[in-house]
Amino acid sequence: MKKHIQYTDEPIGDIKIIKDFLPSPEKLVFKRKSVKITMALDVESVDFFKKIAHRNHVPYQTMLRNLINAYVAQHQIN
Repeated sequence: MKKHIQYTDEPIGDIKIIKDFLPSPEKLVFKRKSVKITMALDVESVDFFKKIAHRNHVPYQTMLRNLINAYVAQHQIN
């Protein structure tokens, strides 16, 4: 059985607000070469990408892959 996390109402310290660097869902519809993996995602997240992908006539997996690519590009370590 998984150990449950108990959250408390404590101060979280200094907060740093970062610039929103993620692209809009519509900008995640281009295609790239890929490698297949298996991962579990929340139903709500997948449903969101499926709706946007359907509107743009692309696979939702492509949008998820491009979201991850955008994150990696922003946090690339030299």
